[in-house]
Amino acid sequence: MGRGLAEASPAARAVFEEVDEALGQHLSKLMWEGPEAELTLTANAQPAIMAVSIAALRVLESEMGLRLSDKAAFVAGHSLGEYTALAAAGSLGIADTARLLRRRGDAMQAAVAPGIGAMAALLGLGFDAVAEIAAEAAEPGEVCAAANDNAPGQVVVSGHAAAVARAMAIARTRGARHAVLLPVSAPFHCSLMQPAADAMAKALEGAPLQRPFVPLIANVTAAAVTDPGEIRRLLVEQVTGTVRWRESVLAMADLGVTGFVELGGKVLGPMIKRITPDAKNQSAADMPGIEALAKDL
Repeated sequence: MGRGLAEASPAARAVFEEVDEALGQHLSKLMWEGPEAELTLTANAQPAIMAVSIAALRVLESEMGLRLSDKAAFVAGHSLGEYTALAAAGSLGIADTARLLRRRGDAMQAAVAPGIGAMAALLGLGFDAVAEIAAEAAEPGEVCAAANDNAPGQVVVSGHAAAVARAMAIARTRGARHAVLLPVSAPFHCSLMQPAADAMAKALEGAPLQRPFVPLIANVTAAAVTDPGEIRRLLVEQVTGTVRWRESVLAMADLGVTGFVELGGKVLGPMIKRITPDAKNQSAADMPGIEALAKDL
């Protein structure tokens, strides 16, 4: 996870070293050597995913001579990726981003005891249909909500485990192609995460957020934002709010975006392809991918 970038580029290696120092942990060693079970803990996974994406960006900038401010009209990220997007756009430093994501991961894990919550992907149904199913599935005292609107026919529900199980069963009767329980450690992006939202409100109070040099398309509004105070508010709201990724991509397309580049992974690209099939869609997660992207840009 990012090792090839670090070995090939001093700029990428510097990113991993800065994250390690900020966290007081050799996170890069965990990323490259495991154990996987420890790496996938959300408190480790969140800063690790950010580090790989920013390392890829730094390679583009330092090795290929391409600057995001010259090439991008907007930045966006899915859930934790919103912090990465802000770091990419100069709103947050790498060290501060790593520390915030560590706090976010710890707070999310602590918000709900293991086994209480769950998340499931409901495939083949629209967002409105899934929102109705989630509301129907939640019995008194329970939470079930449409948490991620990822792409047409790909919506994730989150909440109490029993309510999520009922939502899966109802979805199958309403024509869902699949209802898949997700291997996550907590029910993210629903009201059960309110303790985590409160923790992030405190953490973000002192965060040195700057105005990004490229507007952010925010998860919870699917609209552009540059004001640091508004960004803070939306990052807190994001913890319990729906990730409106499908709408965010459509908003960028409506604003004239004709091409999308995913840095550090190949997860969002397939979603974007389903949302805007006519737009150019590229991903770069390793040196060959970054070199190919640089030639194209």
